[in-house]
Amino acid sequence: MAVVPDVDEPDDGAVPLNTEERSKARNVPSKAVLPIIRPSLGRQQTVSDTAKVAMQNYLNHFLGNLDIVNSREVCKFLEVSKLSFSSEYGPKLKEGYVMVKHLPQLSKDNREISCWPCQWFGCCSNSWQKVWAVLKPGFLAFLEDPLDTEPLDILVFDVLPVLRGKESSDTKGSSRLSLTDQTKERNPLYYGFKVSCGNRSINLRTTSPGKVRDWISAISDAALKPPEGWCHPHRYGSFAPPRGLNEDGSQAQWFIDGEAAFGAVASAIEDAKFEIFITGWWLCPELYLRRPFDKLSSSRLDALLEAKAKQGVQIYILLYKEVSIALKINSMYSKKKLLDIHENVKVLRYPDHLSTGVYLWSHHEKLVIVDYQICFLGGLDLCFGRFDTIDHKVGDCPPSIWPGKDYYNPRESEPNSWEDTMMDELEREKYPRMPWHDVHCALWGPPCRDVARHFVQRWNHAKRNKAPNEQTIPLLIPRHYMVLPHYMGRSSEISIKSTNAEENHHGHSRRNSFSSESPLDDIPLLLPQEADQQSSFDLDHKPNGPHAHRNHHVKPSVACESLLLTFLKSKADDSVKDTQMKGFVDEVDCLECERENLPEVAQFSTILVDEQRETSDEGDDDVATGDGQVGPRVTCRCQVVRSASQWSAGTSQTEESIHKACCSLIEKAEHFVYVENQFFISGLARDETIQNRVLDALYKRILQAHKEKNSFRVIIVLPLLPGFQGGIDDGGAATVRAIMHWQYRTISRGKTSILHNLKEALGDKTEDYISFYGLRSYGRLSDRGPVATSQVYVHSKVMIIDDRVSFIGSSNINDRSLLGSRDSEIGVIIEDKEFVESSINGEPWKAGKFSHSLRCSLWSEHLGLHPGEIHQIKDPIADATYRDLWSATAKANSKIYHDVFACIPNDNIQSRASLRHNMAHWKDKIGHTTIDLGIAPEKLESTDDEDAKETDPMERLRLVRGHLVTFPLEFMNQEDLRPMLIEGEFYASPQVFH
Repeated sequence: MAVVPDVDEPDDGAVPLNTEERSKARNVPSKAVLPIIRPSLGRQQTVSDTAKVAMQNYLNHFLGNLDIVNSREVCKFLEVSKLSFSSEYGPKLKEGYVMVKHLPQLSKDNREISCWPCQWFGCCSNSWQKVWAVLKPGFLAFLEDPLDTEPLDILVFDVLPVLRGKESSDTKGSSRLSLTDQTKERNPLYYGFKVSCGNRSINLRTTSPGKVRDWISAISDAALKPPEGWCHPHRYGSFAPPRGLNEDGSQAQWFIDGEAAFGAVASAIEDAKFEIFITGWWLCPELYLRRPFDKLSSSRLDALLEAKAKQGVQIYILLYKEVSIALKINSMYSKKKLLDIHENVKVLRYPDHLSTGVYLWSHHEKLVIVDYQICFLGGLDLCFGRFDTIDHKVGDCPPSIWPGKDYYNPRESEPNSWEDTMMDELEREKYPRMPWHDVHCALWGPPCRDVARHFVQRWNHAKRNKAPNEQTIPLLIPRHYMVLPHYMGRSSEISIKSTNAEENHHGHSRRNSFSSESPLDDIPLLLPQEADQQSSFDLDHKPNGPHAHRNHHVKPSVACESLLLTFLKSKADDSVKDTQMKGFVDEVDCLECERENLPEVAQFSTILVDEQRETSDEGDDDVATGDGQVGPRVTCRCQVVRSASQWSAGTSQTEESIHKACCSLIEKAEHFVYVENQFFISGLARDETIQNRVLDALYKRILQAHKEKNSFRVIIVLPLLPGFQGGIDDGGAATVRAIMHWQYRTISRGKTSILHNLKEALGDKTEDYISFYGLRSYGRLSDRGPVATSQVYVHSKVMIIDDRVSFIGSSNINDRSLLGSRDSEIGVIIEDKEFVESSINGEPWKAGKFSHSLRCSLWSEHLGLHPGEIHQIKDPIADATYRDLWSATAKANSKIYHDVFACIPNDNIQSRASLRHNMAHWKDKIGHTTIDLGIAPEKLESTDDEDAKETDPMERLRLVRGHLVTFPLEFMNQEDLRPMLIEGEFYASPQVFH
C-alpha cells in the first residue's frame, strides 16, 4: 500500500509549516521500528528485500494492537477507512481528508482553522469543513470521519457530455468534459480542485499542490481511464454496457400477465435479506400479490414489506408525485400507508412540481430490486387493476380474485378516493372489469446491478431535492459489482452468508456490512480476508431466483400451480451464480460455481415438473416454446437502456438509449418485428411535430424488404381504445379523443401515417408487410348475470426481432417515453445466446430460447392455442401462420364480437352521428349497457331459411378463439378528434398527449 508522506500537511485545514528539520527527518524510521528492522539488515544487495519483510513484520505487530488501530490518526496515516476493503464497494483507491464547503454544519472539530484575527473579529465567514473522502471505481463519497459508514454526500459517476471540435480517439472528433479540474484559490496557502458529474459540481480544497494533482489523477483514472468506465457512453448511448458477452452470470426470465409476475415478486421479497428497492408510477400498499386473496392474505404488499422490515431489511420506495388535478393515483395516501409500516421503510415522492417546474412529465418506471441479486422490470406497476391471468376474465362476482377497488375499469370510472380500498368502485353485476395484458421480466447478474445503480442515482437525486436535511432518509452508495462494468471471464459471486433466524427478531432496526459480532469486526481497516471469511454483510445467494409460495398449507389454483411449476423448473435446473468483481477491470477472480441445496418446496416442485414431463403426450418442448405464463431462465446478453435527464435522474445530459435501441433493432431486423405497446405515436423523417423515429425505421425497413423482394412482417398489437375515463362522444373525454387522433395520425390517417405512405409505394401489398391488432375478452359477470365484453388493455411494452432479440421495459412508443427529456423510463435489450431449432419462411432457423419462447407464449394466449398446437406458430412469417392462422383468427373473432355486441370501436362507426345512433339503438334494445357497448342481449336474433331464431349469445361466443381481434382502422375517420376550443385540453400543450 502506497502511503503519501504528510510532512507538508500537519493537519488538513491548518496552514502548512515546512521546516528544514522536518524535511531532513522525512525518511528516518522511528525508534520503535529500528529494533525490528536492524537485525534483518544484511549485505547491500539484499537490503531492499529484507527491509520489506521486516516492515511487514512490524506492521503486523503494529496492527495487532486494536487500541492503536481503532484511531483516526492511524486511518489518516494509512489512508484507510471502514469502506476501504469492503468488497461490496469495490477495490481501495484513494482516500484522505479534504475540505468541502457545500455540506451542512458539522462539528467544530471539522471546521476550517482560520487565523486568530479572523476568529477574534469574525471578519472571515468561512464554512469550509474537513471531511474524509473515499474514492471508489464508480463514486466519490464524503464521510465525517474514517470510522463512519453513512455518507454525508456522494457523487455517483455518470456519462460526461461531449465538447465538439476537440479530437479524441474515443469520441471521434469530440472530447468529453473533464470530471475534475484544478481551481484557483484566492488564499495562496490553499489549493483547490472541482469534481463535476451529472448536474452537480463540488469544490474541494487541500493544502498542497501535490495532493491536488494526486486527487485529480486518481479520480480521472478511476472514472475515465477504463474505456468501459461509467463516464463513457456505451452502445445506443446507454449509461450501461452490454452484459453477458462472456459468462458473467447475466440471465433473464419473462413473465406474462400479473399472476406470474406478482407471484415471482412476492417470492423475491420473501427471500430478501438486506435491501429492497421499489419504484413505480403507481403503488398500492393493499395490493395482493397472490390470489385468491382471502386465502393468501399474507401476500398483501404491505404485509410482505412489514415482515421483512421487522427482520431488519432496509426498504427504499420511490414514488411518482403526480399532479393531483390530472391524476387520481393519490401517491400521498400510498406514502402515508407505507411509512406507517415500520421505521425501516423509507419513502420519497418526486418530483416537487413547484421547485422543479416539472408538471407535464412523470416517473414511469416499474422496478423491484432485491439484495442486488434479482430485479424485476417491465410494464407492471404494483397497483390495482394489474393482476390478471391468461384467461382475462371480465367478471368476479362474488369477489374472490379482485377485491374492492382492484376490480378496476378506468373506461367506466376512476375512483375518487383510495381511503377504503376494499369497497367496490363498480357494480360487479352491471359492469365488467377491464382485463389487463402485460409483460414483465427478471434479471440476474450484472444487468440487475446496472438497474440498481440507476435506482441509486434516482434516489440520491430525489433525496437532495426533496429531503436534503432529513436524517432519516439516507443517501445510497452503489455497490461495487454494480458500479464496475466488466466484460471479462467467468466468475462467481462470493457466497453471502445468511443471518441466523434468531437475529431476525422484531427489535432489529438496521443491518449492514459493518455490524459488529466480534472484536475483529471493530477494526476499521477491514483488511482483505480469504474467500471463506466473509463479512457479516454477506447473505446466502439463491442462484435459482425467487422461491415458491411460502403458504404451504394453501393449495394454489390450477393455473397458478401450472405457472409455478414452470417457474420452479427453471430454478431447479439452474446452477449458475451471479458474478461479482473482486478487483478492478484487470483483476477478475474466477471462483468455482457450486450447486446449492434447493429448498424443500423447490425440490417437491421439481418432482412435479419431472412427472409432468413424463406424462406429457405432446411433442412440443414447453421450455423452448414458453407454453405458459413463465418463461425459461436463460443465459443471455443484456443491456439496460433508459430515458433519463436532468430533472428525472440528475444526469448532465439527456439519455434516450431506449429510442436509439428500438430504431437500431428495427433497422437490423432480417425477417419480422413483433410489437406490443400501450401507445403507438411516432413520426416519419419529415415529421416536425412528432420527434421519435420508430415509425420511420419501420417504414424504411419495409421499403427495403419490398425492394429486395423479401418476406418481412411487422405485427403491432395495441389497446382498442385509450384506457381513460369517458365515452368517445362524452364531453369529458377529450383526452381519449386526443390520444386517438395522434395514434390514427401515426397509423392510417393523413400524409404523416405509415399506411398512407406505404400504400402509395406498395399498393395492395401493404397488408403483406404490416398489420395492426387488439385484444378482447368476454364472459358472464355473475352466475346469472349478463354476458359482457371488454377490451383486454394492452399495457405491455415489448418488441421481438427475428425470434432472437427482445426489448422489455416500461416505455411506450411516443415522444413522452422515448425522447429522454420527458418521462423517465427503463428497459432491457435481451439477445439470445441459447438457441432452439425453428424455421423462418419455411427455412431452418436458429431461434433464441428467450425470444422465441416469449413470442410463442404470447401468440398462444392471443390465439387460444393448446399446448399441442404450438408448432403451428413456430414460423411467424409463413403464410400458413400469418394469413391462415393469425389474421384469419383476428377477423373471425372480430365478426363474432360485432354480431353479439356491436361493441365499440368498430369500423362501421365513422362519425359522431353514427356513434350516437348506435348507442341509442342498443340502449333502447337491452336497457343497460356499458360505455363501449359491452353488454349482450339475452337472446340473439338470427334468420335461417327465412325463419327467425333466438339463440343464447354464449353459443356464438364459444366460437371465439383466444383474444385477438383486428384494430379498427376506419373507426371515427370522418371526425376531427383533436380537442375543441371549449374543452380544457385545447389549452394544454399537445406534448402531453404524445
